[in-house]
Amino acid sequence: MHPDKELAARLGFLLCACLSVAALALICFFLLSGALPAIREIGLIPFLTDTVWRPSQGLYGILPMILGSLCVTAGALVLGVPVAILTAVYLTRFCPRRLRRPLRWAVDLLAGIPSIVFGFFFLAEVVPRLQRLLAGGGKGILTSSLLLAVMILPTVITVAASALDAVDGSCYESALALGATHERSVFAAVVPAARSGLLAASVLGMGRAVGETMAVTMVAGNQAMIPSGFLSGVRTLTANIVMEMGYAAGLHRQALIATGLVLFCFILAINLAVAALRRRRRP
Repeated sequence: MHPDKELAARLGFLLCACLSVAALALICFFLLSGALPAIREIGLIPFLTDTVWRPSQGLYGILPMILGSLCVTAGALVLGVPVAILTAVYLTRFCPRRLRRPLRWAVDLLAGIPSIVFGFFFLAEVVPRLQRLLAGGGKGILTSSLLLAVMILPTVITVAASALDAVDGSCYESALALGATHERSVFAAVVPAARSGLLAASVLGMGRAVGETMAVTMVAGNQAMIPSGFLSGVRTLTANIVMEMGYAAGLHRQALIATGLVLFCFILAINLAVAALRRRRRP
């Protein structure tokens, strides 16, 4: 490559990296500048541990929303990640060649469906059936977890399939040479070799589940109280922000920005923990 073109490419990459860092810095500045006044007035511990959210009465406790987000996200991961990883294994190691492209096309199509469409489908079709089946328990943690499990499938499947495709073929061939069957070679050699990519796929799915707003708002029940079971209605951190930001002002608005800061810190902690785990697993 010509030296001038190489220099231009390096400067372009540097500019893109600086823009990304600058965007992150601006987001952090906005969250901190908007949230710190509320945290100083309410108090960090009461804000995180109080169980009552009534801005009209000056009560700003987000513990019910924190627990609601954790329950819904955990349910989505338990229901969705195993299905997604097994689907990725099938697409990369077991699927006939003539079906592989249509199935991957279907996964990509699922990723392109707007989240509001998922929410409307679950509200119109799944919630009434669950209400008849569970005697009134249609909206709540279970429905939200099912919804998010479906929504994270394309993300986890795509990343997991890429990780499985990137595994060196010698792992699979060595297992076959030792007398293992095709199935055992895949699950005992290929899947463990791709564990870093599968972990990254799960984290991306978790990020999608934590950050989802509108679809969950439609089926979660939106009850700002401590969840009592998988059928109880909940309100997530994102739903709390989107439902009240339109009319909030003063301390109420600052408390909602502080809620966004808590959500940001939660996602950041997850990514840092996963990065540390991946470093520990490296040989």
